[in-house]
Amino acid sequence: MNAEQHSAATAPDLYDRSGQRYPLDEPRWRGKDGSPLAVSALPGLRPEQIDTAERSLWRYHAVLPVDAARRVSLGEGCTPMVPVDWAGRRVHFKLEWFNPTSSFKDRGVSVMMSHLVAHGADRVLEDSSGNGGSAVAAYAAAAGIRAKVIVPALTSEAKILQTRAYGAEVELVGGTRDEVADEAIRQSEQIPYASHNWHPMFLQGTKTIAYEMWESLGFTAPDNVVLVAGAGSNILGCDLAFGELLEAGQIDRRPRLFVGQPEHWATIADTFNGIAPSSRGERVPTIAEGASIARPVRLPEAVAAIRRSDGAAYAVPEAEIHTAVRALSARGLYAEPTSSVAAAALDHFLATGDIAPGETTVVVLTGAGLKSAEKMAAVFAGHGNDAQESSSTR
Repeated sequence: MNAEQHSAATAPDLYDRSGQRYPLDEPRWRGKDGSPLAVSALPGLRPEQIDTAERSLWRYHAVLPVDAARRVSLGEGCTPMVPVDWAGRRVHFKLEWFNPTSSFKDRGVSVMMSHLVAHGADRVLEDSSGNGGSAVAAYAAAAGIRAKVIVPALTSEAKILQTRAYGAEVELVGGTRDEVADEAIRQSEQIPYASHNWHPMFLQGTKTIAYEMWESLGFTAPDNVVLVAGAGSNILGCDLAFGELLEAGQIDRRPRLFVGQPEHWATIADTFNGIAPSSRGERVPTIAEGASIARPVRLPEAVAAIRRSDGAAYAVPEAEIHTAVRALSARGLYAEPTSSVAAAALDHFLATGDIAPGETTVVVLTGAGLKSAEKMAAVFAGHGNDAQESSSTR
C-alpha cells in the first residue's frame, strides 16, 4: 500500500483542542479556537511495511499522511545510533546532525514541505532560533519555492549564514524567541506559515526518529528515551510513534520519556513538576539557545506525553549544560549546547536512579556543535585540557 492509498483507506483529518475537525488538505496551521492542530490517529507500522529499498525516513511512508511520490527530500533520517560507555553504562546516542542541514528539524520539515508543496504552496514563512529556519530554507530550495525566515537577532551567525546560503530571505528581530514567533504570526496573514512549532505535519516527520529506534533495536522499544525540549516536538513525535506501535501490537509498553530543559526556560519541565515558571524570576539568556522558548505552543500535549510514558523532566542548570558539552566532546561527540542538555538530563536521571542499570536508553543529540561555533568557543574557553582529563577518568 502506498502513502496515497494508505491515506485514503484511513481517511485521516486534523483536529484542534476543542475537538473540531478539518480536512487534511485545508490550508490552515491552527484551529478556529486558536489551538494547534493534530493529525487524527493513524495505524502503526509492521516490519514488513518498511520500504527497505529506501534509505531515508521515507522508508516509513506507510505511516506518513502524505503522498510519498511527491515528497520533498534530501535524504533525511536513518541517522546512526551509537553505543557509548557513559558513567559505566552502555547508552545509545542518536546523532541527528547526520541529517542534511545538521539537525533533527529536517525530519519534520521534509514531511511538512512535502504536504505544503503538494497543496500548491509557492512561498513559505518560518520563525526559528536557527535550526528550524535552516531546514525550511533548505527544503524550500529543494522544492523550488521561496522562503522567508524570521530569526532572533542573537541567533548564531553560522545558522543565519546557512539559512541565507539556501536563498531564503532572513529578517532579524530583537527580543525573545516568543516575540519572534509573534512577529511571524502577524506576517502569516500575507505569507503561508510553515511553522515547525505549529504545523501538524512537522510532528508527523519527527515521529520517524522513534520508528528508527524501534527498527534499530530489532523491532523492540528502548526502556528510556532522553530528550532536550524547547517547544517539545521530539517529545510529541516519540509519543505519536510509540503510541502507534503500541496500538498496532508491535511493542508492549511505551518507553519512558526523560526530558531536560535549560533552567530558566523550563516551562515544560516546571509545568510537569508542578512549579510555576514565574517562580524562577526573570529569564536570562542560555547557551542552549535552541531551547529558550518560554511559551511552548503545545505545552499541555507535551506534559501529557511525558506523564503517559511514566517519564520525568528536569530543569538543567547552566553549569551542567557546559559540563555536558565537554563530556560529549571527550567521547568524540561534538554536539551543540542545546543538544547537550539531553546529556545533562541523562546524568541527572542516572544519579537519581530513575534510569536503572541494565536498561536500554537512547539519548537524542539534536544538532552539531559546528552550527554554534560562538557558543562552543565560550564553553571551551579556559578548558583546553578537559577532553584529555575526561578521557583519562572514564
